[in-house]
Amino acid sequence: MCGIAGFFAKTVVASAISDAMLAALKQRGPDAQHAVRWHGDGSIAAADAAAAVEGLLHARLSIIDPRPIADQPMQNDDGSIWICYNGEVYDWQSDAEELKRAGVAFKTHSDTEFILRAYEHWGMAMLPKLRGMFAFVIIDRRTQKVWVARDRMGLKPLLYTHHNGEFAFASTVRALLPFVPSAHRTFSARSIDAYLAHRYVPAPATIYSSIHRLENAHALCFDLKTRSLAKHEYWRPTPTATTDWRGVLDAAISMRTVADRPLGVFLSSGIDSSLVAARLSQMGHRGLGTFTAAFDDAAMDESPLAKQIADTLGLPNRAVPIPHTIANDFERIVADLDEPFADPSAFPLWYLSRETSQHVKVVLGGDGGDELFAGYKRFAKHLRTRWRAAVRLPLPPSHALGGRGLSRLCDEASLSWQDAYSLRFSGFTPAQRRGLQPNLRGSHPTYWRGGALVQGTPLEQLLEVDRLNYLPEYILRKGDLCTMAHGLELRAPLLDHRWVETVHALHHPQRFTVPPKALLWAAAPELRSLDLLHRKKKGFNPPLDGWLRDDLKERVIGLGGRLAELTAQQLSQTAVDLLVARYQNGGESTRYLAEQVLQLTMLETSLRQLNSLNRSLPSRGAQ
Repeated sequence: MCGIAGFFAKTVVASAISDAMLAALKQRGPDAQHAVRWHGDGSIAAADAAAAVEGLLHARLSIIDPRPIADQPMQNDDGSIWICYNGEVYDWQSDAEELKRAGVAFKTHSDTEFILRAYEHWGMAMLPKLRGMFAFVIIDRRTQKVWVARDRMGLKPLLYTHHNGEFAFASTVRALLPFVPSAHRTFSARSIDAYLAHRYVPAPATIYSSIHRLENAHALCFDLKTRSLAKHEYWRPTPTATTDWRGVLDAAISMRTVADRPLGVFLSSGIDSSLVAARLSQMGHRGLGTFTAAFDDAAMDESPLAKQIADTLGLPNRAVPIPHTIANDFERIVADLDEPFADPSAFPLWYLSRETSQHVKVVLGGDGGDELFAGYKRFAKHLRTRWRAAVRLPLPPSHALGGRGLSRLCDEASLSWQDAYSLRFSGFTPAQRRGLQPNLRGSHPTYWRGGALVQGTPLEQLLEVDRLNYLPEYILRKGDLCTMAHGLELRAPLLDHRWVETVHALHHPQRFTVPPKALLWAAAPELRSLDLLHRKKKGFNPPLDGWLRDDLKERVIGLGGRLAELTAQQLSQTAVDLLVARYQNGGESTRYLAEQVLQLTMLETSLRQLNSLNRSLPSRGAQ
């Protein structure tokens, strides 16, 4: 698990720029940082060279084969192929044995070298062999091609920029920004609107017009001769039936316990993480530590039940108290989220990850269960409106800031049934966004991929929209950023692609049950006495209202003016301040606005930080 970056420029790139890119990755890879740079003729630049045209940068969190020989960037024997890789690939040993029989000599026991050797032998035909999470870049000097790929489910991030024949990439926006010419470091008006709509900027966009996010299950090819860039989707779930779904599940969990560093489990009181812990216990991992976020409010605190689960399984459990105040950490947390991102559960996850990283370097989690088995309440709510799948009312647009009542109903009725699904967990409704941005032109109801192109039953359509959007760019992005902020690797066995394809092949009565996830629950018989299946699902939500009315109160003062300035008047100062005043003066009756006020506060903080970073970076002229 690591941070990666690199560039393929047409003119020299000052060492100060590549140094800034690598420095931004350090917390993702605290164990080792290395850079390899090349001159225009393809020769490797000395470490003290002032400038180079191409470079690969790597910050390593050592999990498998922590020896320096397994550090990156890594090259093949003759230096014609290089790899820069972030992630963890599992169950590759049988393919490695095939390579050894073909005469390939391995120098390490790292998955990095396996990918390198597999590419050298099979080319990009090796991609289907990779099982796990990854974002990698391979330079092939023989063909003068640069290959880039992001894993099927989107657990690992990959950002890139391509302009005027130059190409660069990084694990984070902030690590890529130093390479972007100063004149192109501009916020996208469309992306600001997308953030207001979804609480994050969906792929392939980012907050910057010039920086793009590679979608999950996609690959890029940059041609070093023509300087052109091509993108293609390489995978979609293919239902794969089996009579042994438990075997596939156990294999997905078991292979993710391979590590040369201490291992633990994120444990809530939900079925998904409890199942992972139960199967691990059954496999003999009895000393595995479990870690749970603990809240003062009993309505949201899962730690007592998580302790019961851990005790039942014979696993140690550590409750991690989420602090009452976050003012001292707020700037750091927003920075660690990289660009505007406003999932409230990122706060407790950040604190949970910080404490967990003091004890282990790898954790398994339960991400993916709800998206595979339709575990969220919103699915049932939206399916109740599927009768209007072909109905769309041409209602006049509203500009109501309140976002409740008639204006929200009008918004939903004026959208297609699939687009209206986004309103089930949106940030601001279309009407609210029009009120906040009265002069914005070209706004869209949703910025998700898929939409009307998604096929299948109504429920399958919603799940596919989640696979393309909500899961990789909200749930998994949050998990990656919050854990890697503390040098902690998060693994998600329920998102193993072979398990995903097995689930897609299940008969609907087996996959979609009432209550949800009965199939998973059947795989944890030792927890049957706790009856988690019928317990009310608890969210992972912090006390936002208390934070905003007390701990973060000073940040809300003057918010409208600062946002108007940061967005070049895209957001209306008057509209923002009106919304904030309504929240502050309404007491319990406007508590529902807390998430939206937090969303605006995080937008202001993130944009301000990015502007400050831009001013501090080395200047790179227009290319």
